[in-house]
Amino acid sequence: MGWLENKVVLVTGGASGLGRAIVERFVDEGARVAILDRARERTEELAKKLGDRVAAIVGDVTDLADNQRAVAETVAKFGQLDCFVGNAGIWDFSISLAALPDDRIGNAFDELFGVNVKGYLLGAKAAYRELAKTNGNIIFTVSNAGFYPCGGGPLYTASKHAVVGLIRQLAYELAPKIRVNGVAPGAIPTDLRGPRSLDMGEQSIASVPLKAAVERGIPLGKLPEPRDYTGSYVLLASGENSSTATGGVILCEGGIGVRGFTDAAGGRNL
Repeated sequence: MGWLENKVVLVTGGASGLGRAIVERFVDEGARVAILDRARERTEELAKKLGDRVAAIVGDVTDLADNQRAVAETVAKFGQLDCFVGNAGIWDFSISLAALPDDRIGNAFDELFGVNVKGYLLGAKAAYRELAKTNGNIIFTVSNAGFYPCGGGPLYTASKHAVVGLIRQLAYELAPKIRVNGVAPGAIPTDLRGPRSLDMGEQSIASVPLKAAVERGIPLGKLPEPRDYTGSYVLLASGENSSTATGGVILCEGGIGVRGFTDAAGGRNL
């Protein structure tokens, strides 16, 4: 019997990358899962692969009506909602302030914050009434960029810091019925894309040499796979195992916050 037996979860951006790993892990833990994603083919393919414990919902996280429809379809199919995972996101490929084009910076800000912050806010708005009925919880995907610089450019870093603030505010507003927490992963080899407004919509983080950077610069020295991060989501989604946790973020970024000045890790000779 899994930690999430008979729980019902809605995951945004669940058709690929970290989101897909979360969906697969939650199903393994006994949950029934709905996916809200704009990629129709990948969403429907994953639902078909995982069977009747998964529902495919195609929509845009930046649209409140799509979020409301996703919640309604989840409840109609599975009878309740226990957990909302806001996970859909885009990255700015670390484009610096100086490099941002004057004529695109406004649109790029709106697009990136629209997905990374507004998408979470709208998902929570759509889900909170159903979550209150089950004493459920909300989990947002943050990032090492929610705490430290250099995990992206100023647009992405600011958006992820905003998500940390959103977690804390919603944890206050929705207590005691709904817990709100986050998970802050580090580097992930996925198909994470960038803003279309910067011509990065078809650019994937897979094109970045993450493995070499992680092995050189992060204390744990290993590039994780998406599934390696999913245990933190399972823990927070489980009321039995995290009933006292709200307003917090699990940092699982390989030790970025404890790097030394002269070497990423101080125990290489152990």
